[in-house]
Amino acid sequence: MHPLHHAASTPDKPAIIMANSGASLTYAGLEARSNQAAQLYRACGLKRGDSIAIFLENCLDFLPLCWGAQRAGLIFTCISTKLTADEAGYIVQDCGAKLLVAGASLGAVAKDLPAVAHRFSVGGEIPGFAAIEVALAEQPSQPIADQSPGRDMLYSSGTTGRPKGVIGPLPEGPVDQMDALTGLVGMLFSFAPDMVYLSPAPLYHAAPLRYCMSVHKFGGTVIVMEKFDAERYLQLIEQHRVTHSQVVPTMFVKMLKLPDDVRAKYDVSSLRAVIHAAAPCPIEVKEGMIGWFGEKIFEYYSATEGSGFTAISPTEWLRKKGSVGKSLLGEIRILDDEGNLLPPGREGRIYFHGGPPVAYHNAPEKTAEVQGEHGATFGDIGYVDADGYLFLTDRASYMIISGGVNVYPQETENVLVMHPKVADVAVIGVPNEELGEEVKAVVQPRDWADAGPVLEAELIAFVRERLSHVKCPRSIDFDPELPRHDTGKLYKRLVKDRYWPKAPPA
Repeated sequence: MHPLHHAASTPDKPAIIMANSGASLTYAGLEARSNQAAQLYRACGLKRGDSIAIFLENCLDFLPLCWGAQRAGLIFTCISTKLTADEAGYIVQDCGAKLLVAGASLGAVAKDLPAVAHRFSVGGEIPGFAAIEVALAEQPSQPIADQSPGRDMLYSSGTTGRPKGVIGPLPEGPVDQMDALTGLVGMLFSFAPDMVYLSPAPLYHAAPLRYCMSVHKFGGTVIVMEKFDAERYLQLIEQHRVTHSQVVPTMFVKMLKLPDDVRAKYDVSSLRAVIHAAAPCPIEVKEGMIGWFGEKIFEYYSATEGSGFTAISPTEWLRKKGSVGKSLLGEIRILDDEGNLLPPGREGRIYFHGGPPVAYHNAPEKTAEVQGEHGATFGDIGYVDADGYLFLTDRASYMIISGGVNVYPQETENVLVMHPKVADVAVIGVPNEELGEEVKAVVQPRDWADAGPVLEAELIAFVRERLSHVKCPRSIDFDPELPRHDTGKLYKRLVKDRYWPKAPPA
């Protein structure tokens, strides 16, 4: 389905409600607004296959702008609001955006982004940007004459530090055709027209964006939180009789840490499915949530690349605690470092064979790194038990997942190693009870006499001047000599093992 059909059958039904402001759009309003967006894109000369970039915090216009691109056959790239002008600017250039939409709240960064042919601001003025509210009002609210399906192209960082755009072919056929993701999540999590979906995460992330748009295909209502707050999340469940939601484990932690009387104050019985992914969830945290919400906590494992997908129901998980489920897309293959297939119970690199191929925009060499004869890999380490359930034991190439946000250490290492007092550096994730992981740097100073709190503060400030704060180390330890092979390879596992408890044997 497509929201255009729900606009015809249930025009007055809420499609989007902003949690704090209460601003909303009905399906008729979403239809009109997305049509105006598509008309604006055509008025700016954009044609099928062209790209736009969206640099917005959660707001009422976010999803209509994406739907406008979807029905105009465009490729739309949503950019993290946590990035610096240099980081976001790279994405704007790499995706080939011919049109950029930015929020006025991000104006300090947006004004320094690369110039593109058409630039629009949302919610206020940005120098050099036209007000999109005015531009949309000038457009007709009828569909464009040449509607065709577009798609997102979202960026996932890599080991080189520069992000890479995950792209696939533009869908062919009618604009309202059902896609594989919508069909899969609908089946797994019982999506239906009467659903009320609470989205607490930034919409620029793959899962929140794609799941919210999937809800619209089913005709449900999306409640968008401007920013996550644990108690407010519970209030919204009760207030809107929320049936579905998707969170990251750090949100579970924050909810579980609420005082008992606060947790007991809100009625969450309307929930049918609370879905989580994006980061490992500690067993005790998930046990606590199932004990509180009931057997309504569903989990899946995938990536922006979409070449594989596993899922596990709460009932299954209680039998296979710690598992991320069985594969529903692609055959799971576990390989050792030499590329040999491993039997059940043996830990190795996870591949998905037979799923959709991975393709990175403008980066054939990066595509080749993750795609091979055994399928595609996200780079993660794990094992499959005798019943076919997948267990993760490590994350992609030492990627740090802090509060559900992916942080790749190489970019931070590249900054730190340029400091004149640094000889060598390893950036790792270390345990953090609330965030799952936090960023730590282990530095080999050029002069050991410099090691100490003064240099630690200096280095953290050095990184903060150059990268977004989520990539900056919260703390720095010092080591007289980091473990490197004669070839120059850093044995990061030896560094990381100092900070993590031993994993239980497979």
